[in-house]
Amino acid sequence: MYQYNRGGFFANIPLVIRNIIIINAFMLILTMINQEFMLQRFALFYPASPLFKPWQIVTHIFMHGNFGHLLFNMYALWMFGSVLEQLWGPKKFLLYYLVTGLGAAALHMGVQWLEAASLVNNINQNGIEAMGALTRYRMLMNTPTVGASGAVYGILLAYGMLFPNNELRIIFLPFVLKAKYFVIIFAVIELILGLVGGGNIAHFAHLGGMIFGFFLVRYWKKRNRLYY
Repeated sequence: MYQYNRGGFFANIPLVIRNIIIINAFMLILTMINQEFMLQRFALFYPASPLFKPWQIVTHIFMHGNFGHLLFNMYALWMFGSVLEQLWGPKKFLLYYLVTGLGAAALHMGVQWLEAASLVNNINQNGIEAMGALTRYRMLMNTPTVGASGAVYGILLAYGMLFPNNELRIIFLPFVLKAKYFVIIFAVIELILGLVGGGNIAHFAHLGGMIFGFFLVRYWKKRNRLYY
């Protein structure tokens, strides 16, 4: 016998994840309507930038650059986060999501600070190198950061720590991989790409979400609060 669920698939998504998806989708729609307004006010800018506002530290977590960016993050959130929210409950899961998202922003801004300091030092010198450094510094001040990727990577990290031997099938690859190896591979890739630099992806933000997630899970485990 089949019992019909009037709420459908979306109603079966855990409460926090469902609302995160709704908020992110709504923010993307608003961004598509008026991109300049949304990015300047709710994306995250470097704190020394004239465009920086304190609330951006939180609001940028709920923004995305395009539909593909949103789809990838929300799919990963649902796939790995559903079991965590069911395990932890809505409040604890939301706390973890926000901590890892804010942790991602903290490491990202820390790396930006190091980059800005290096650029300022080069600007104070004479020659072509100083001009190039000034251009990169201005780009740093005016480049917005958006996305839930840091928090999503934190979710992935927690899944790998709690279910290390669960097997995951990677799209386009003909084999399965245990969750713990999946997490390690992604962390190494993000570290390498972050050190190499280039592109418009905040790789250290991804690592920040994983690092803060690691220490929060370890803290809960040490206090015997990991499962409630």
